[in-house]
Amino acid sequence: MNTLRVAFLAVAVAFVAAGCSTTKLDDKPATTDTKPAPAPAPAPAPAPAPVKQVDTTPTAPIDPLNDPKNILSRRSVYFEFDRSSINESDVPVVEAHGRYLVDHGSRTVRIEGNCDERGGREYNLALGQRRADAVRERLKVLGVAANRVETVSLGKEKPRNAGHTEAAWSENRRADIVYK
Repeated sequence: MNTLRVAFLAVAVAFVAAGCSTTKLDDKPATTDTKPAPAPAPAPAPAPAPVKQVDTTPTAPIDPLNDPKNILSRRSVYFEFDRSSINESDVPVVEAHGRYLVDHGSRTVRIEGNCDERGGREYNLALGQRRADAVRERLKVLGVAANRVETVSLGKEKPRNAGHTEAAWSENRRADIVYK
């Protein structure tokens, strides 16, 4: 049994010697780079939207009397033939001017009554005055002091349209609101 042991031990030593014989102790195993591979560069960020230049220069507010989008730019009130009552379509114009005058206590106006060319001079002067007075009375009802509203009749002396048709005459039957 000793021989068997010795033989077994010899075989084991031979295997160990065979395994070690191919590896030299001087040789170092190849080193692997333990650094991770560099990450790919991130995609470039999208270009920012162009910055819109904003004009920071202060602008003067538009005077509502001169703003064509504002009802206050309308300064004429129109009348039917031989009438001095304000048309329903022009009531908002008069009311807007009334509110403006109430809010701007230092402003004053002159209401100029006008007529078309038909009728005598005296008749048209009287009709123009009644038209101007109708606008003044509406302004008073809205809270405008009477001393801030002057009325005058121009009769047929200041036509807006010099034509001799109904369309021309309808432009001349008016009361104009003139700010001083």
